[in-house]
Amino acid sequence: MPSFLRTITLGAGVGAALWGMQPVAAAAEDIQLVMFEEKGCVWCEKWRAEIGPIYPKTSEGKIAPLERVDIADGPMEDYTLDRGIFYTPTFVLASDKQELARIEGYPGEDFFWSLLGVMISNLPEHVDSAADATGGDDAVSPDEGGS
Repeated sequence: MPSFLRTITLGAGVGAALWGMQPVAAAAEDIQLVMFEEKGCVWCEKWRAEIGPIYPKTSEGKIAPLERVDIADGPMEDYTLDRGIFYTPTFVLASDKQELARIEGYPGEDFFWSLLGVMISNLPEHVDSAADATGGDDAVSPDEGGS
């Protein structure tokens, strides 16, 4: 089991629970956000429309680049997960394909950024400074939009 387990579970985009808030050691270059999705998932489509285009331009996207995995044919066995994927989308913050934290479901734009921010803030400080170095002035905040 990793040094912390934190899950944010969202039923129909409402409600959240956080467990275990100790930081975990991880190098900035190992961090990624894995989106486990499936064809026909309305919430996956909503995330792709609202967040997908801007995500790589944000500081969060610089810290944790996105990898999308279709649960029907994706390489889920490549990841060491704390438990199975039961809802789509499920966003797993991972280091070297080891789960650190997750968001189950898509709670909408504002909640997504807030919850992801909490997950990232629990990473070691050198990860945050790495985002400053890679993001610089070109990084887009989620509130700025982007094109």
